[in-house]
Amino acid sequence: MVRFPGYFFLQNLIERRNLLWQLVRRDFQQRFVGSIVGWIWGLIHPLVMLFSWVFVFQWALGVRLPAGEVTENYPLYLFAGFLPWLLFQETLQRSATCLPEHANLITKTIFPSEMIPVSVFLSSLAGHLMALVLVVAAIGIWERHISASLLLLPVHMLWLGLLAIGFAWIVAGLQVYLRDTAQILSVLMTVWFWLTPIFIAERQYPEPVRFLLVVNPLAHLVRAYRERLLSNRWPGLEEVVALGVVSMTVFGLGGLFFRHLKRGFADVL
Repeated sequence: MVRFPGYFFLQNLIERRNLLWQLVRRDFQQRFVGSIVGWIWGLIHPLVMLFSWVFVFQWALGVRLPAGEVTENYPLYLFAGFLPWLLFQETLQRSATCLPEHANLITKTIFPSEMIPVSVFLSSLAGHLMALVLVVAAIGIWERHISASLLLLPVHMLWLGLLAIGFAWIVAGLQVYLRDTAQILSVLMTVWFWLTPIFIAERQYPEPVRFLLVVNPLAHLVRAYRERLLSNRWPGLEEVVALGVVSMTVFGLGGLFFRHLKRGFADVL
């Protein structure tokens, strides 16, 4: 039977789900250990960032959404688009240094190191879900409607997760051998951020660079989040399948890449 490249990693994660749960819980607790408000910081940071951007882009610079967008409410438009990006960015940046941080486990025991980036994603997903609840509540209050297409959001969340984990495996593996990986990633993520239509609509990008939005999977995920949250638009089957194929491909290739590199982790770490 033909299996896609990430099948064995996925099977391993399922078989060791108890260990994965312990890693996720430990990661989530360590992020806020000693904090007075604890996990609430996971909501405070993106909210402060959001309000800062609204002040700069809407109030100071007077950015307006073009006609035909999913909403005229710029704060909701911005927050709905920022949600998937924040989860993706946090997963990659924290995964870039996660293996050296767990070097004692990797070098002294037979440990499935591929689970560490997955636990980082799942820990970040907890904060993502809390912020998502706030957005849905705000939409219900300001827009006075909840879209039925919101039921499809878990599908897009799954594609986002596979995409993030696939890239996380790549950067985590590279960081073990090339310690500049985290710095290079920071630069690349800055460029990637501005090539993702979070602050402005896709139609407001200059024509010569719009092709970059087509090949940018995060641009499609941002659009999907906005349409599921802020409109009654239902995605076409081709759109969902195409995004799923890209995500599963990155997940599979990332798994193969990580499997190849992990053979030398114990020696290098």
